[in-house]
Amino acid sequence: MSSRQSSAVELREIRHFHLFCGLGGGARGFNRGSARVGNMQAIFRCLGGIDVSAAAIRDFERLAGVPGTVLDLFDADQYAAFHGRSAPADWRQATPQDIQRAAGNERPHIVFLSAPCKGFSGLLAEALSLTDKYQALNQLTLRGVWLMLEAFQDDPPELILFENVPRIARRGRALLDRIVALLRHYGYAVAETTHDCGELGGLAQTRKRFLLVARHQKKVPPFLYEPPKRSLRSVGDILGRLPLPGDVMQAGPMHRVPSLQWQTWVRLAFVEAGSDWRSLKRLRVEDGHLTDYALAPDQTWRNGVLGVESWDDPAGTVTGNSRPGTGSFSVADPRWVSSDRWRDGQQYGVRRWNDTSGTITGVKSPGQGTFAVADPRHGGPAKFNNVYRIVPWNQPCPAVTSSRDGCIADPRPTSGFEGQGKYRVTSWEEASGTVISSSTTGNGGFAVADPRTGWPDSAHTSKLHVHRFEEPARTVTGSDRVGSGAMCVADPRTDERRSGALGVAAWTDHTGTVAGESLPSNGSFAVADPRPNLQREKGDAYANGGHYGVIGWSDTANTVSGSGQHDNGAWSVADPRHQDGNDRPDEARLPTAQDRLVAVIRSLDGTWHRPFTTLELASLQSLVDPEGYLELDGLSDADWRERIGNAVPPDAAQAIADTMGTTLLLAWSGESFMLSAMPIWVQQIAVGISLDQAAAQ
Repeated sequence: MSSRQSSAVELREIRHFHLFCGLGGGARGFNRGSARVGNMQAIFRCLGGIDVSAAAIRDFERLAGVPGTVLDLFDADQYAAFHGRSAPADWRQATPQDIQRAAGNERPHIVFLSAPCKGFSGLLAEALSLTDKYQALNQLTLRGVWLMLEAFQDDPPELILFENVPRIARRGRALLDRIVALLRHYGYAVAETTHDCGELGGLAQTRKRFLLVARHQKKVPPFLYEPPKRSLRSVGDILGRLPLPGDVMQAGPMHRVPSLQWQTWVRLAFVEAGSDWRSLKRLRVEDGHLTDYALAPDQTWRNGVLGVESWDDPAGTVTGNSRPGTGSFSVADPRWVSSDRWRDGQQYGVRRWNDTSGTITGVKSPGQGTFAVADPRHGGPAKFNNVYRIVPWNQPCPAVTSSRDGCIADPRPTSGFEGQGKYRVTSWEEASGTVISSSTTGNGGFAVADPRTGWPDSAHTSKLHVHRFEEPARTVTGSDRVGSGAMCVADPRTDERRSGALGVAAWTDHTGTVAGESLPSNGSFAVADPRPNLQREKGDAYANGGHYGVIGWSDTANTVSGSGQHDNGAWSVADPRHQDGNDRPDEARLPTAQDRLVAVIRSLDGTWHRPFTTLELASLQSLVDPEGYLELDGLSDADWRERIGNAVPPDAAQAIADTMGTTLLLAWSGESFMLSAMPIWVQQIAVGISLDQAAAQ
């Protein structure tokens, strides 16, 4: 009985508390922490968190599962310096008692501080970081530590972790020295470490961070561990499990594609996958325009006008008019010489699908970091791939559709038509074909190439003759066609306004000369008829037929038929949007540089270079599983992205919690040393816990 009792698991609660908690990523990770030493097993419980943002606290309560506290930790002078004005009358400075109340008046074993880092970030110019505003923000790091130490001075927390950007070690050196001195005064051994959140949590991003580890020397003796590392994952491992970007019905509003300026989309499209904005420096630009590329709306034109074939696709049928403007007679040639190796960077960086992401920061636009991905899922192959397709004679025909434009490569010679020589013209010296009962030119060789033209012989002096204006006309015969006699006159009364192609004569003017091919496009063979078509009556073949009909812009169209051509019905529209180059249908023009929109530009590598969606950023931060659902406070993508970028990745926080939990269980069990290969992922943190850098020196 006693043996079974001795082997029973003893549960030990480890309480953690968070200052500058943000949306609760660190608290969520600590809640998932686990540790076991012998028969002692840790259970992590969050006491609460403090942040100045009410929206962040609402997110914290949702992710951490405990109440949070909205509290401004500035003192009065810092408030005035940061906001540029004095604090309002109802504002008051935070006190140590406020910290105690935020922790539910309980004592934590671990305190995690992730103070605002904008003033130390490399994304902020150093001159700007020295202004009063950002110096006041930096001072929060020291004030937050002091308030926490004062609040729990009667029973200090065993472990304190202070997390920030790596640049704090240089820009905030003076503040760090004061923080270290303050911690030592309260009985802590202190070590400054660095870590990569991606390696701690097995994430698909690299996230270098600074971590100051403080161990209360009386409560926690030193320990040493030998942990393994976790490999980084590729960005595609995470994003590939999410729905396609823009699918808000399935993934929620956080998965909408950000609306960017058109010029930003174009820049992203020309960034090489795996590289950054420096790719753009290799493009030739003159007067603000690309000299080697042209942009056009991505649309499938049925007739293949200006079509460009992929390098590995077959070409279209070569015709007698194979020019770039008449079909797919161009090719996307991939044979180019790169002048530089792909390099990693920050601005306009585009990640390959199988690479890790760059660090997720508080900034959120593609122009501020590697926040875009070369997504190979760009919608599949182009449609209408059977247009202008020629079916070989010995292969089956594709599915018959409503279109009548099918073609076949017919091997049967076209010189004759079942031996009859359809439309054949017999030469002068050879015999005619057999005269049959249907002896018209369309039924056989019933025409002859007669060399006896007779022109200008007297036999045909009236054929296509044109009279002078001052001469009398020939006899008017029963055949009034221009090819049957002298039915034309050289009229000197030209009218420059209507003498050209598509000329229209006024109702009271005479028409132009009637020629052998009197079409509207080659002369003044039209008239402005003032008589409205309402004069037509029911039964007229053209009444309401709408031949070459044009619909008014504000009218409704007629019923769409199976053969709706422009010359057999009212299948045209009077489009008023034609005044200038910018007043064109939206689908026929490119956006201006500042137009904000969601675009899919298929880049030179065949992928969609696009920014991460907010949900993808949250997944890369391990705030949500790709198969899960995340809902943050508010409706602003900008606010969501800032809070996500400032968050501690929960998976990395869980790895830290595991190490801290093991350390505390060892201390509570009376162990003083342990060398282990157990899966603890935070080597630098474990070493930081075990050492006092000042003592080591």
